[in-house]
Amino acid sequence: MKSFLDIPEIPDSSLEEPKQESEPVEEEKKEDDEAKEREREARAQASIKEREKQVQKALATSLRDRDKEREYHKRDEAMQHFNALLADLVRNADLTWREAKKQLKKDHRYSLADDLSKEDKERLFNQHTTAVSLKRRDKLRSLLEELGVGCTAHWRDVRKLIAQQTAAPTYRNAAQMEREFRDFQRDKQIAAKTALRQLLQETRSITHRSLAATKESQAAMTQIHDSLKIDARYSALEHIPDERDQIIMSYLEELDKKGPPPPPTATEPTRRAKP
Repeated sequence: MKSFLDIPEIPDSSLEEPKQESEPVEEEKKEDDEAKEREREARAQASIKEREKQVQKALATSLRDRDKEREYHKRDEAMQHFNALLADLVRNADLTWREAKKQLKKDHRYSLADDLSKEDKERLFNQHTTAVSLKRRDKLRSLLEELGVGCTAHWRDVRKLIAQQTAAPTYRNAAQMEREFRDFQRDKQIAAKTALRQLLQETRSITHRSLAATKESQAAMTQIHDSLKIDARYSALEHIPDERDQIIMSYLEELDKKGPPPPPTATEPTRRAKP
């Protein structure tokens, strides 16, 4: 008789099955983890590459800016050299660029402006001659003022006076100087008219009632002229009395149109009386 201990054990299939199913799950999980790790590494590499691109781009921009700044300084230095050359060699405002260029090229400093284009050099030359021309005009006007040349002076007389002055500026021809003289007289007369208007505004005896008074009596207009005669700004237009009278009449009409000035209380804030 066999003992129950001799009965062979029958493997329990229910216990083996879970072990067989867990292996594929673990394998799949491992693959997922590896895939995620690869994705993380790929993202990290992509981020590093993107950062490198940004750094390279920023570096390229910085280098371009540095090159631009270097070019700017080189150009600015060339302009300074060329302007200094113009100041030393071009003192005649009537020179043309073609004439001046021949003279400038003979100077060794001309090569210091090689970074400038032909257009730049010509533009700087034109700016320089314009400045020289204005300086010459101002010098002539100062001389005319010193000589007491007024709005009624004749050119033939003034020309003789200028010829006697060693400090007189030089012009290419007499016609050019005469144009400057005519401009001086024109500007002087415009300034005299402006000064007369200022005088009228300063004259308190002239009011909004003055126009009506002059229409009633010629003596009122005579009185206005008498009050203005004591000022040099009135006599400065002695050579054009009709225009002077027109300026005075226009001012009277302007005051008449405006009417009486507003009372002080209408233009100034009310002030509290001090206790």
